[in-house]
Amino acid sequence: MNYILFDNRYRDHLLPLTYTRPIADLRIGIITIREKWEHFLNSKCSHFTQDYLGEKFQLISKSENTLINGGLIPDANLVKSIQSLNAGQSLIADGECIAVCLTAEGLTSFNPCNARIYEEIIFESKFLQVTFPYDIFSLNGECLKQDFEWLTKGKRSEVLSSTNQVLAPENVFLEEGAKVECAILNASTGPIYIGRDAEIMEGSVIRGPFALGESSTVKLSAKIYGPTTIGPHSKVGGELNNVVIQGYSNKGHDGFLGNSVIGEWCNLGADTNNSNLKNNYAEVKVWNYVENRFKGTGLQFCGLIMGDHSKCGINTMFNTGTVVGVFANIFGSGFPRNFVPSFAWGGPQGFQEYKKVAAFYVAKLVMERRHIEFDEVEKKILEHVFEQSQKYRRFS
Repeated sequence: MNYILFDNRYRDHLLPLTYTRPIADLRIGIITIREKWEHFLNSKCSHFTQDYLGEKFQLISKSENTLINGGLIPDANLVKSIQSLNAGQSLIADGECIAVCLTAEGLTSFNPCNARIYEEIIFESKFLQVTFPYDIFSLNGECLKQDFEWLTKGKRSEVLSSTNQVLAPENVFLEEGAKVECAILNASTGPIYIGRDAEIMEGSVIRGPFALGESSTVKLSAKIYGPTTIGPHSKVGGELNNVVIQGYSNKGHDGFLGNSVIGEWCNLGADTNNSNLKNNYAEVKVWNYVENRFKGTGLQFCGLIMGDHSKCGINTMFNTGTVVGVFANIFGSGFPRNFVPSFAWGGPQGFQEYKKVAAFYVAKLVMERRHIEFDEVEKKILEHVFEQSQKYRRFS
């Protein structure tokens, strides 16, 4: 069977994170949604996504294909029901298409928003689904624990140095090359996973559940509360609480970041802080790209959502429930607005458009530091995002 993960009707609700990736390539827990499905299915998965993302995230079609809702978090029961589908059948839960089995001919006319035209089989069990950006940090603890269980099953952890103070050491796992010295690790509240060649520096205090991706670094004397995930090739310092960093991003200095999701290739300047709780303890509202307005999250705690390639200067302050698009560059004293469009340059004193040529030059330099080429494929995606987000850049 050929498996394809499709962008569902919530794709635009997940902007700005899905400007640059399919839903299934979002990281939640330790790894991405796609990587979870590939483990459970024991098969590689391709993507049915936006046309402009198709060259990077390709669609592979075969004679028989099972398409799976890319926002779903897999579990054994869900996988079993999906694998039992026959051609022309769809799996439905709460009126939502979970999966559909199609021939190559049927795939050419597939519409994720009209997937209930096939023979319906009802799925009645509970499952986890990412539908809004804040779901990523809200569901991260549960996903992290699930990922830890199967990623470490039957494997032996590297030896943890005796210089560390550890609670519940059986819940701590180090991949090959991981380094942890003179840290305090409390895994009694949830597992702690340290990826290959990652490092936790001296004086850091970490309370699980927590995951540190491959070749990432927790800098000196950091304070991290779970559930928090730091994706690969990232650096973090200061204080973090319930944060998910997708990868290749830095928050390397003091400052607080809480209840937040940060994309790839982002950098938060020294002493950047965000609010994750309103002074009146009211429900937090965030910008919704579909409804074109600020919408309630149902959450009392919600911090910063930041798209790929965005950056902020030293001492930046983000208000509760701030959404920052792709390639924003924020600086200056005071609080910037709660919704900063993609390719915006400025801060509390006002914004102007961040010119593509300058933005792409920075992206090239930043990615080269991680030995990754800013190629034509990446450039075309970001040029499309520039055009797609133009309507939000109405600066006076």
